[in-house]
Amino acid sequence: METIEEIELFNKVKQGDQRAFEKLFKAHYESLCRFAFRFLKDTDQAEEIVQEVFCKIWEKRQSISFTSSFKAYLFTSIRNTCYNVHEHMKVRHQHQEHVIHTTSEVDTGILEEVDLEAKIEKSLDLLPEQCRKVFMMNRFEGLKYKEIAAQLGISPKTVENQMGKALKIMREQLKDYLTVMILAFLTEIL
Repeated sequence: METIEEIELFNKVKQGDQRAFEKLFKAHYESLCRFAFRFLKDTDQAEEIVQEVFCKIWEKRQSISFTSSFKAYLFTSIRNTCYNVHEHMKVRHQHQEHVIHTTSEVDTGILEEVDLEAKIEKSLDLLPEQCRKVFMMNRFEGLKYKEIAAQLGISPKTVENQMGKALKIMREQLKDYLTVMILAFLTEIL
């Protein structure tokens, strides 16, 4: 289709002539789809872009003007729309990567916490009975050595020795989790 004929047809489109619009659409549709496909590598998306551009042309027909040819205007519109779609897909992909990365960090943290809790339970089970009682009363109930001694009917020095023994065993059992516990502690403080 020659430029003069395109200009005449587009002038008719500006006046609302649907047949002229259909003629322009049919004349350029296939070549525009192939052009869009080179950017998007997706036939359906390429066709969608071409249809979208033609819809916008129809909607804005009265305000559209072009300097060279209607064909050049079409190809520029398709290229720009493809770039916009490509950028949108890139941002979307980056967002998905961020979500996946963030989610995996959270999942890893939760798994480490659950694993740590299980390891603490297991370590507590390894403590001798008296030692475990003293440790739990001090660490979980918040009792002081004198209070523990009074409740268990033992001396405060025995409570101190039992706590030392418990802490030594717990440190040994949880040495692999020391970094995780320190980070968790620092996170709670901050």
